[in-house]
Amino acid sequence: MEPTHRLDVLGHYCPIPISQARKSLSGMISGQVLEVLADDPETLHDMPLLLDRLGHRLVDVLKQAGEFRFIIEVNR
Repeated sequence: MEPTHRLDVLGHYCPIPISQARKSLSGMISGQVLEVLADDPETLHDMPLLLDRLGHRLVDVLKQAGEFRFIIEVNR
């Protein structure tokens, strides 16, 4: 699934990655895909909770060298 939007929050810690993801998602429409790059381990717990509350789909989480790449499909 190819991202249509990208959010880089590398180097930022809670609550910045989640609040920025929420802000980005609020401006997107159904079917668009957000890629979030983060390195805060808390995002592994917090991102799925946020997406569940907002009704979006977590397509994939890729972990590499202490960084996390979340692929999120917007459902409105």
